[in-house]
Amino acid sequence: MSENKTYLSLVVPCLNEETSIPLFYNEAVKICTPINERFEIIFVDDGSRDNTLNVLRQLANQDKHIHYISFSRNFGKEAAMLAGLQAAHGEYVVMLDADLQHPPSLIPLMLEQITGGEYDCIAAKRTRKGDPPLRSFFARCFYRVLSILAGIEATDGIGDFRLMTGAYVEAILRLEERNRFSKGIYPWIGFKTKTIEYENVPRIADATKWSFFKLFSYSWDGIIAFSTKLLSFASLTGIISFFLAVFLFILFIIRKIFFGVPFDKLTGVICLIVFFGGIILLSIGILGQYIAKMYTEIKRRPHFIVKEAQ
Repeated sequence: MSENKTYLSLVVPCLNEETSIPLFYNEAVKICTPINERFEIIFVDDGSRDNTLNVLRQLANQDKHIHYISFSRNFGKEAAMLAGLQAAHGEYVVMLDADLQHPPSLIPLMLEQITGGEYDCIAAKRTRKGDPPLRSFFARCFYRVLSILAGIEATDGIGDFRLMTGAYVEAILRLEERNRFSKGIYPWIGFKTKTIEYENVPRIADATKWSFFKLFSYSWDGIIAFSTKLLSFASLTGIISFFLAVFLFILFIIRKIFFGVPFDKLTGVICLIVFFGGIILLSIGILGQYIAKMYTEIKRRPHFIVKEAQ
């Protein structure tokens, strides 16, 4: 390895984090400097509308370890993470958030676990202590559903906070799809990963950018991106609906012959229309989601557009 090669790269996606970035910078530099002077911190400004870009400019001008990439608009966290990984030069790469919910103090422990060469990735798993019960419940359900439908091992609490070798990062970058979902990509590419736990840490400033609706939408996109089993589900519901309709028809005949219950044709027709209409709309909706993703992939648009970088 060249003496001038970067040893450690920190990739930090940012969206309206002008208050958090200086605090993160101080903490990260304090942790990384004793480890190895050959480190870099790459901030990716995902189209922030506050003073984030100016803060990053000031840091980059005063510290050679700091680099930044600024998008022309908001392209989403997945695009920001991809841009950071593409720009990273380190032998080891750490992905973490700017709000210090991913504590940089764990980096030395991560490096200690990975430098032996046994593992390719050290993933941090946060406990959900302090999270709203409803949110925790839906998160556990999502990871369980994703594991079943996609056939991958997705674990609740393990997200983007992780330390990766160069080979691990290269494997991630080889996946060129436009509809990226990193929580599915990490287990899909394989490699040997070790998990370490850490306590849930509150944000140091501002409010979270992830509302329940945004989390649900992100989760749904992830399931669509990593599983085709929903298409089988649509076919299965059609088969079940057919046999259910036959069963109801036989039931109405039995009630008429043996119990003398009059056959209410209007009620029966309305029930069947509503039932089958719902099944048809569900199936069309699922097919539409897959067609929409295919449409996005076929256009081959770039994942992001860089407005400024240093």
